[in-house]
Amino acid sequence: MASNTVLWYKDAAVDFDHALPIGNGRIGGMVYGHLNNDFVGLNEDSVWSGGPRNRNNPSCPDYFPKIRELLLEEKIEEAEKLSVDGMMGVTPNCRHYMPLTDLKFEYSLNEGEAHDYRRDLDLKTAVASVSYSLQGVNYKREYFVSYPDNVLVVHISADKPSSISFKVWLDGRDDYYDDNRPMNSNTIFLSGGCGGEDGICFSTAVRVNAHGGSVSNIGMKLEAKDCDDVTVYVAARTSYYMDNYVMQCITDVDEASRRGYEAVLDRHLEDYQPIFYRSELCLDQAGSEELNNLSTDERIERLRANTDSEPMKFTDNGLVELYYNFGRYLMISGSRPGSLPLNLQGIWNKDAWPAWGGRFTININTEMNYWPVEVTNLSEFHTPLFDLIEKMRPNGRITAREMYDCGGFVAHHNTDLWGDCAPQDIWIPATIWPMGAAWLCLHIFEHYRFTQDKEFLRSKYDTICEAARFFVDYMFEDSHGNLVTGPSVSPENTYLTQSGSKGSMCIGPSMDSEIIFQLFSDCIDAARILDCSDEFTDKLRELRDRLPKPKIGKYGQIQEWAVDYDEVEIGHRHISQLFALYPADQISSFRTPKLAEAARATIERRLSHGGGHTGWSRAWIINFWARLLDGEKVFENIMLLLTRSTNMNMLDSHPPFQIDGNFGATAGIAEAILQSQGDVISLLPALPPQWPQGYVSGLLARGGFEVSISWKNGVLTSAEIYSKSGNTATVAYSHPVKVTCDDHEVPVTVIDNKNTFYTEAGKSYVLEV
Repeated sequence: MASNTVLWYKDAAVDFDHALPIGNGRIGGMVYGHLNNDFVGLNEDSVWSGGPRNRNNPSCPDYFPKIRELLLEEKIEEAEKLSVDGMMGVTPNCRHYMPLTDLKFEYSLNEGEAHDYRRDLDLKTAVASVSYSLQGVNYKREYFVSYPDNVLVVHISADKPSSISFKVWLDGRDDYYDDNRPMNSNTIFLSGGCGGEDGICFSTAVRVNAHGGSVSNIGMKLEAKDCDDVTVYVAARTSYYMDNYVMQCITDVDEASRRGYEAVLDRHLEDYQPIFYRSELCLDQAGSEELNNLSTDERIERLRANTDSEPMKFTDNGLVELYYNFGRYLMISGSRPGSLPLNLQGIWNKDAWPAWGGRFTININTEMNYWPVEVTNLSEFHTPLFDLIEKMRPNGRITAREMYDCGGFVAHHNTDLWGDCAPQDIWIPATIWPMGAAWLCLHIFEHYRFTQDKEFLRSKYDTICEAARFFVDYMFEDSHGNLVTGPSVSPENTYLTQSGSKGSMCIGPSMDSEIIFQLFSDCIDAARILDCSDEFTDKLRELRDRLPKPKIGKYGQIQEWAVDYDEVEIGHRHISQLFALYPADQISSFRTPKLAEAARATIERRLSHGGGHTGWSRAWIINFWARLLDGEKVFENIMLLLTRSTNMNMLDSHPPFQIDGNFGATAGIAEAILQSQGDVISLLPALPPQWPQGYVSGLLARGGFEVSISWKNGVLTSAEIYSKSGNTATVAYSHPVKVTCDDHEVPVTVIDNKNTFYTEAGKSYVLEV
């Protein structure tokens, strides 16, 4: 078996949703592949709309206690009206993401019809290509973005000398470009800025090197004539990262062009491939060879022939493999250590005002972007998110103090590249939600769980404690003696009271308590591991015991609010009360079976009323079903994601394009095959019956383990566990397993289908049924 790793098409991209993404974490490009008038949409991850803002509402300390009181009295409309002026940001919006420019090509091709056109993206090499034949000449264009050399590269070749002629230029928006000119006969340069004096300035340079023929400048364009092959190098730098961004941009194209195409490609592959090959997924399926003869869009269209009455008439395990591999590719290409985190569009955005600002939306979307990063063996790619948290801390302290008169640090449901922590938008269902920093900080201890890196945990301990400290001050006791938040919301949802009133703002929504429980637990556990428990962690333990626990409501569901309200939209995309099921581990089929059944009822109720209609919501549901150990439902929802919420370029559709669903579903695919919560490594816990045979390599498990698994007829054949930290391993499987290390059998203790054995760091352990 070989894993599907190539997206390919028989036509050029008609729009963004058909174009192919390439990137190095900071520079992104979208490849369209038109024959004559072509372009690559360019992005640089720090091109945002301006500089930092202080948007904290100075009136908030006077008004939020009154708003809290009104909510306790169920005077919802009055509370929400007062919050607009009394709590929301004095400027509604933090900064938003913007495109850089377009790299335009005008080719001079012979007359006639092109044949054998193919456009593809090879995930094994991170190289996109376009090939075709015209008048007896075979042409090829290759596109990639090099991390080592900091350039986007377009290499154009033909199998007949002197066959390549074109013009190339940078085409951007007039309102934020101030210099667009040739520097010499083979280099053009563009610069500009966003947001005035305190905003972000940027520069872009294009260098054209050719074999044979000539290269010259004409106006603001470069022209290649009668060349054998041509390489175009594109660099981009901004003032966000450095003061000398203009000179660095020129240096980037100078150094790349001096190395030459072959050397730059080799350095790109040497960097990218060892990362990509850490993990591989193969799922066998009868008829896979025939399916592989279909282009990627044809395979997606084939699945779209499924109907509600026959939702799985057509299946395609190869497309699931491709989706998994594509998700890891997007992580490697979309964000690297030292870059910004992935935003709503990753780094790929064509709009000056993208949907929802292309920001870091932290009431699930940014967190979902990083769900697969640990389990799919890309742990170091988590660091841009940690860097953003540190950028948010000083702003969040100010927001906590100026808005709520609290210690610690706080953020609401969006932030930007400056770490803005004030409320975003004027939208009652989402804006006043003080949980953004808390949820982000949960990624810190999750990274430790997988890596067992105590020095990392030590360096971030103050960060998670500072996020917790806000809630020590902010929470208050309700009429039942519980400690609750408020004013808050259950993200983006609206409830209906018994009196018929509608509202979003509330006291003590379930998700808030679940996040705080996890945050306090992380602080307590980190202190124990680092041997630094003190009065503060004792206080957190006391407060944690007073948090509301998940409750079962009148429909047998997990309650979303402290009061068992009905939802106005029963099929709402957010299922926030199930945070406790995933990504947290507070609801478990083994430890809390009644709550697990209520979680199932919650999902079924949502789906029966049209839920899961956005890509990211469907992705979250895949992970829910995996945690509930229901492989059939996992598969069903993966198929629905592919048919209803996946564009032809395999990017996720909200709609419009939003990258979080790609990462959420990638995590869900892994979660079906391997889970490791609760100090137990579970092999094939939610394996869909439609995946009877396959293997996966290089998944990571909590506790510092790397796991590879093979199975046949739905039954484990073997697994290999590499111990990075020397921790004791407990492996759950439905049958006892034999464990060997260096060809010697290892003693195993078996209790309730859990196989426990000691490991030594740096050793591999083979498990067989």
